[in-house]
Amino acid sequence: MPLYLAESASGNPLGLFLPFILIIGVMYFLMIRPQQKKRREAMEMQNKIGPGDEIVTIGGLHGTVVGVADDVVTLEIAPDVQVRFARPAIARVLTRADEPVAEESVTDESEAEEPVVAEPSVEEPVNPVVDVRKKD
Repeated sequence: MPLYLAESASGNPLGLFLPFILIIGVMYFLMIRPQQKKRREAMEMQNKIGPGDEIVTIGGLHGTVVGVADDVVTLEIAPDVQVRFARPAIARVLTRADEPVAEESVTDESEAEEPVVAEPSVEEPVNPVVDVRKKD
């Protein structure tokens, strides 16, 4: 057995575990910590939901919050159509009821004028039918 292998086997046990400790530390800072931060932000957003907020669920359903209970949010998805969702099913808030809606004001006079529309060019019509049959 070579001499350098015998020395490394009887060496400091910290040197053996140091790579594992470093890998666990890197995984914590690259994977676990960002997930915890996202989860914390999502829970904070879900706890601030109130009546009048426009939201989107994780399934893509848009609606306006009508009522909020402990773990249930009631949405109005159409006039006189209300559905109940669990709080964690809310993906994002589009507009909050307490925020004023920003009105767009025209500051430049050139933007207030009507846009110039280009005249359509006259081209030959394209035949959309394509023959895809096998040819002998």
